[in-house]
Amino acid sequence: MSEQNKEQQHPQYNRDRPLLESLLVGEASDVNLAELARLRIRYHNFPGAFDIQQGLDEVLQKWGITEDELFEKTRAIHAVGGIYRTKGKKEEQDWN
Repeated sequence: MSEQNKEQQHPQYNRDRPLLESLLVGEASDVNLAELARLRIRYHNFPGAFDIQQGLDEVLQKWGITEDELFEKTRAIHAVGGIYRTKGKKEEQDWN
């Protein structure tokens, strides 16, 4: 296999895989929609983690929404704010 075609390991893979598993069995709540959108952005065009990318597609299909609909819904959710707020902390987001 050439170096160009080699699948890369995403640095957040071990953290994101359990989240994906919870999304696969979860419902389309505001928090889950925001997490799905965040992971879609993180893994968009990433040259690896194909199992996560496929799982994200499965979640969209299970919830019966398109990526465009997902991003439209999450823009509205983020416009209200506070989706990532935790006790006693300012709003934290992990988009890397």
